Amino acid sequence: MTTTTAAPPTMTLVAALNASLRTALADDPTTLLMGEDIGRLGGVFRVTDGLQKDFGESRVMDTPLAESGIVGMAIGLALRGYRPVVEIQFDGFVFPAYDQIVTQLAKMPARSRGKVRLPVVIRIPYGGGIGAVEHHSESPEALFAHVAGLRVMSPSTPADAYWMLQEAVRCEDPVVFLEPKRRYYEKGEVDTRPGARPGPPRARVVREGRDLTLAAYGPMVATCLDAARAAAEEGHELEVVDLRSLSPIDFDTIAASVRRTGRLVVAHEAPVFFGAGAEIAARITERCFFHLSAPVLRVGGFHSPYPPSRLEDEYLPGLDRVLDAVDRALAL
Repeated sequence: MTTTTAAPPTMTLVAALNASLRTALADDPTTLLMGEDIGRLGGVFRVTDGLQKDFGESRVMDTPLAESGIVGMAIGLALRGYRPVVEIQFDGFVFPAYDQIVTQLAKMPARSRGKVRLPVVIRIPYGGGIGAVEHHSESPEALFAHVAGLRVMSPSTPADAYWMLQEAVRCEDPVVFLEPKRRYYEKGEVDTRPGARPGPPRARVVREGRDLTLAAYGPMVATCLDAARAAAEEGHELEVVDLRSLSPIDFDTIAASVRRTGRLVVAHEAPVFFGAGAEIAARITERCFFHLSAPVLRVGGFHSPYPPSRLEDEYLPGLDRVLDAVDRALAL
């Protein structure tokens, strides 16, 4: 008689985040959730739906519309031994809190020579693709990855959303957790059993190939997988690497892939100018110069303010722009 293991449940990325926060609240009484409308409403995207009802207003707190105050309060709570998880309602709303994040949250552990730890998670729905108005579709990841003392993560699948948020909550360093809002309602299998914990979020090869490496994170991983499938119809085998973490970046996994393929295209929604792709291109060029058959190419948004929603399809890098970069790299 043979036994079969049931497949893990399928859930959306939003549901995976909700389940992860529920687990964190249940496992550790020092974990607190804070943000605008996250309690009774359950958040704009319903990520925290039902959590205040089950854990109470002292654990899941609605806050005033003041991002600097939210992060400042989280820092104070962390100093008192709590593990606050802060929600910034939209990416463009984080900037009133940027001073608190950069000058206090990121610096205080080093300023105290490690005696003070600030295990604060700042959740930020980011990126475009939802037809939103101004200040609701930005990709500010480079502004945080540049700041020493912050960890920056971005999941691309429901399974990663669940486990990477668990990792972020348990981390002793402050974490900026960027959630790709246009992937919120895409589904995938999520194994929430403790034995399924994958460990720290290193980069991962999500599709193997031999002709070119596509490196992406967050919302662009799905686009790059679509590009790899389209390229396969023309006989090209593209390897897709999901970075998962932007600070630190797992350059070893990217370099190992590029040594196999000889070419690299980096894709992200944020503007190409001074974006994460620039740092990756520079580091991989330094480490893999003699393995490269073509220059490292970058695909991203334009160096302009995010446009009105009717123009965002022209602004966001899609399948055609990724494949154009792939064709240019393969032609060399």
